[in-house]
Amino acid sequence: MAEFSLSDLEKIVHERAHSGDPDSWTAKLFARGIDKAAQKLGEEAVETVIAAVKGDKQGLVSESADLIYHWLVVLGLSGVPLSDVLKELESRTGRSGIAEKASRPKG
Repeated sequence: MAEFSLSDLEKIVHERAHSGDPDSWTAKLFARGIDKAAQKLGEEAVETVIAAVKGDKQGLVSESADLIYHWLVVLGLSGVPLSDVLKELESRTGRSGIAEKASRPKG
């Protein structure tokens, strides 16, 4: 079996977003817009942090999956392809995190 990737999930999110399926959570999120999707992303981020702090490994896995899914929904609604995020991450690998953060515009 081939390894499942974030790119695979991004494609699934895109397909379901435009499916018009009334039973698709993804289609419903896209229909409700960026405000609702961003709210869900924030909720999942908090739930992920709580699971991590509690040391709940299975909860961390589950909440991380929810977080990544909702992040991809927000990217999709914003017209930002995953490849742009991956390129940004790749560009940061040649320098330290401290140097990279210091190079960001202030404000």
